[in-house]
Formats: sequence, structure tokens, C-alpha cells
Amino acid sequence: MKIMSIFALVCAAGLVSVSFGADMAAGEKKAGEVCAACHGKDGNAATDQYPKIGGQHRDYLAHALKGYKDGTRKNAIMSGFAAGLSKQDIENLSLYYSKQSSVLHTRY
Repeated sequence: MKIMSIFALVCAAGLVSVSFGADMAAGEKKAGEVCAACHGKDGNAATDQYPKIGGQHRDYLAHALKGYKDGTRKNAIMSGFAAGLSKQDIENLSLYYSKQSSVLHTRY
């Protein structure tokens, strides 16, 4: 019980970001509508012109999208797309793309 109390306090203080209720199917649908033209349906863009986001960490993807939306990350194209995303859209997209296979790898 003590651990749950500590966890609740940490979350309430904003030190941990916990996301409940992300919808994978909704993320896939939104990805097809908004993201797939550049990043590909599975997040593995067909060209090196666009970042490959498939298989990236969910927290990283959400952080990046929030940054484009609030202007702390600068990219005119991504900021325009992110501006129309709700908080739930960001959670859904982050979950969807994090669960895709990645073509990125480490040599070592």
C-alpha cells in the first residue's frame, strides 16, 4: 500500500507521465490520414528524406509531437501537422508507431 501511495504522489507531482487509454486502432487510422504520406504507414519511410519513426520509443514519439505542437521543436511542416492533433491523437499515434517494426539497427 505504501508503494502505491508513493507512486500516486510522484504521478501527481508530474514526475512520471503515465498514459492510460491509448487506442492502437485509432492511432493506425490517424497515421493513415496524417502521417503515412511522409513516414509510411508503418513508420518506415520509403526514402531517407523523412525520419523513420516505426519502432521508436513511445515516450520519445509523444514528446516530439508535443514539442512540435507547442513550438519547442521547430519544423514548419511537422508543426503544421501537430497543431491539429489532440492529446489523445498524440497518445494513440505514439502507441501505434512504437509497436511497429523498425528498420533501424545498430551495427555493434
